[in-house]
Amino acid sequence: MNRTRTNDRSARTRNGSAESRTDGSRFGSSAPRRSGGPARSGGYGRRSGAVQGEFALPRTITPALPAVEGFADLGMPEQLLAELGRQGVTVPFPIQGATLPNSLAGRDVLGRGRTGSGKTLAFGLALLARTAGQRAEPRQPLGLILVPTRELAQQVTDALTPYARSVKLRMATVVGGMSIGRQAGALRSGSEVVVATPGRLKDLIDRGDCRLNQVCITVLDEADQMADMGFMPQVTALLDQVRPEGQRMLFSATLDRNVDLLVRRYLTDPVVHSVDPSAGAVTTMEHHVLHVHGADKHAATTEIAARDGRVIMFLDTKHAVDRLTQDLLNSGVRAAALHGGKSQPQRTRTLAQFKTGHVSVLVATNVAARGIHVDNLDLVVNVDPPTDHKDYLHRGAEPPAPASPAASSPLSRRISAETWSVS
Repeated sequence: MNRTRTNDRSARTRNGSAESRTDGSRFGSSAPRRSGGPARSGGYGRRSGAVQGEFALPRTITPALPAVEGFADLGMPEQLLAELGRQGVTVPFPIQGATLPNSLAGRDVLGRGRTGSGKTLAFGLALLARTAGQRAEPRQPLGLILVPTRELAQQVTDALTPYARSVKLRMATVVGGMSIGRQAGALRSGSEVVVATPGRLKDLIDRGDCRLNQVCITVLDEADQMADMGFMPQVTALLDQVRPEGQRMLFSATLDRNVDLLVRRYLTDPVVHSVDPSAGAVTTMEHHVLHVHGADKHAATTEIAARDGRVIMFLDTKHAVDRLTQDLLNSGVRAAALHGGKSQPQRTRTLAQFKTGHVSVLVATNVAARGIHVDNLDLVVNVDPPTDHKDYLHRGAEPPAPASPAASSPLSRRISAETWSVS
């Protein structure tokens, strides 16, 4: 076995190879008004040059407000500031310090940052602060967060729930694989903020259990993955139902041309902020390629899985995931499978066991590759090669985010089987 190592809103109307690379006023008004900016013509003026594979980011017409160094400088409700302290969040991450002054003022935001960069609080605090003091009518939420997967929906809900409770806002999570009746009940009871996957939200709207005509703030998290998964028609249909004068925030780890339609159609004079190079360069990780004979691949994979620390292994199909998981269990490795064929309670339990250390190896399809943050992850293994560079990036090509910007992040290592071959 040989190893190669490298370090390396038109007007809101309805028209309209990787292994060698390392890559101001109070916020409670019933209809938040936008500060500054041009009328909703959908135009941005000239666009900046684009990195290959990405669209040209829009130029901001209205100058952005300066970044802040502390949450106390933002003028958020005292309850949110107190909860930040209780949660041990003392210093804003760069994407939070840069975007929150503008999102709190009602500006549209286009943000790029890797998993763990602080995107959830960047949009979540703004949404909660601007919604605080309002009460939703039954079936009519005031804020909407769209995400591509059930796991990410639950993660966003878990992250924002303490802050929502502090300002007495009710949250509902709307995803497939869970009881639609319970979700409809939560909406009928009234929820100010809804975290949803596009398909299940559409089902609830079709049933008459939800209306989006009172949604003033809409967030798209991991928008490019929603496009990649074929959700674009559903996403645009949902965005066409929210209040046309409302605020939109789009956050993602990558901004490729699949997202261009959303930016051009639904963001007006957005503040643009990126905390990571578009290519996703990673300098704090080691990338390895193992060249092995085909007959040795299973043994090599099992040996890697049996190492100390937490490991994620990615494969292409549910069948391959289940088969490898069983083989690892038979070899004495504490492994668990995660893929779209599992029920939502199973997937939630598996992720929780992996995060707490009861499971040391998570064997997964791409369902776990985007937006799921696991602290102190030691190793990511591509047993099957990713289909494109974005899959390589999101299959753990980012180290875990430190607890605070000043803390140091542990070294993560990737062993990439992307080029398994006979040597």
